[in-house]
Amino acid sequence: MADTMINSNNNYSENCVDHSDQSRNEISTSPVNKVKVVLGCQWGDEGKGKLVDILAQEADVVCRCAGGNNAGHTIVANGKEYDFHLLPSGIIHEKCKNVIGNGVVIHLPGLFAEAEKNKIQNWKDRLIISDRAHLVFDLHQQVDGLQETAKGKNSIGTTKKGIGPTYSNKASRSGIRICDLLGNFDLFAEKLRNLINSHKKVFPELDVDVNKELTKYKEYAESIRPMVDDTVHFMHESLNDPSRNIIVEGANATMLDIDFGTYPYVTSSSCAVGGVCTGLGIPPSKVGEVYGVFKAYITRVGEGILPTEQDNEIGCTLQERGHEFGTTTKRRRRCGWLDIMVFKYSHMVNGYTALCMTKLDVMDTLPEVKIGVGYRYQGQLLKSFPASQEILSCIEVEYLTLPGWQTSTENARKFSDLPKNAQIYVNKVQELLGVPIKWIGVGKSRDSMIQMF
Repeated sequence: MADTMINSNNNYSENCVDHSDQSRNEISTSPVNKVKVVLGCQWGDEGKGKLVDILAQEADVVCRCAGGNNAGHTIVANGKEYDFHLLPSGIIHEKCKNVIGNGVVIHLPGLFAEAEKNKIQNWKDRLIISDRAHLVFDLHQQVDGLQETAKGKNSIGTTKKGIGPTYSNKASRSGIRICDLLGNFDLFAEKLRNLINSHKKVFPELDVDVNKELTKYKEYAESIRPMVDDTVHFMHESLNDPSRNIIVEGANATMLDIDFGTYPYVTSSSCAVGGVCTGLGIPPSKVGEVYGVFKAYITRVGEGILPTEQDNEIGCTLQERGHEFGTTTKRRRRCGWLDIMVFKYSHMVNGYTALCMTKLDVMDTLPEVKIGVGYRYQGQLLKSFPASQEILSCIEVEYLTLPGWQTSTENARKFSDLPKNAQIYVNKVQELLGVPIKWIGVGKSRDSMIQMF
């Protein structure tokens, strides 16, 4: 019996072939695709949409992964201006598929109004909405405003688009997703009533016509049904196709990120590079180029500290020349000098591979320009951007001053076309940042972009 067992094992060993090396080789040599990511380096409004629009001309897929209609991108293409809040910027390109991922919160009335306002042809054929994305209801927007009012002088300065309350419901596991809307409508109605009642316990003055909402969303369910899909699977299939050019369009910016931003004066989503993975369901190994977009100066909307803010004539000049009003809220943006401490911190989080500087032309009239290069707190030079708002409110900014160029840059299409002092400014910024600047924006239109390499 023992001999039989030994022989049996020997025969098994002789007849088996180890294919592990072959399998590993086949896996390692298979084509690999990665997404290109466009993120904001500052507090938003950097001009990400413009870069996405340029990249989208050769893209097969453009994706949104975080935020909601609190984000705003303005694009000027072929003489027409587009304002996008929920729709990915690739929607104006007829050959491009556009994905709204699971990390985005969607206000359906706003989505349809946006498409109508921008007069996008056949947009429904090019849009794919995640069945896992959460819904923003009008009641969330009411709650957002009521919460801000209740905070009084400590209000955050939200867009009142209902984004925070929606993400709060998501985190507390009481949110409602797209798949709920497209499933059993009686269950959807029950969830919506429960959601309304839970908010009314906190804000009894909340005014919601439940029957009217249910009627409206029953219509929305049929309108969006053809656009809804499992976007995790769609992204997986797209990434397995090496011929597909995939762009991820960041919303808001790193300094507004729920974890890494100037908390609590932040948004409610992950708008740094990590949000690309969690907001689309793709692995970190599929993230390729990460492009950071920043203004040649800096702006911020709403409350919160802006260390290099210029609440003076210089700030007014930047605001007026840069038309610094929010795309979403129309609020005046606060303006200041470029802040290297902000950027270096943003780079630590996101690992930019190349940069896009926008709005260089806004600084054309200034006799001198400054760059914030360091922070001092109680006489000590800080090594990085502090988490504490208390410390931020007490820092002293160290500046580097350079001569202005006082010449128009708007017609420059090559780096050599820029005035010498503008070239010096760009080169100094690149030196301080330690990341190559690939694009320089000198105007609003798609054509007003200098590509360096």
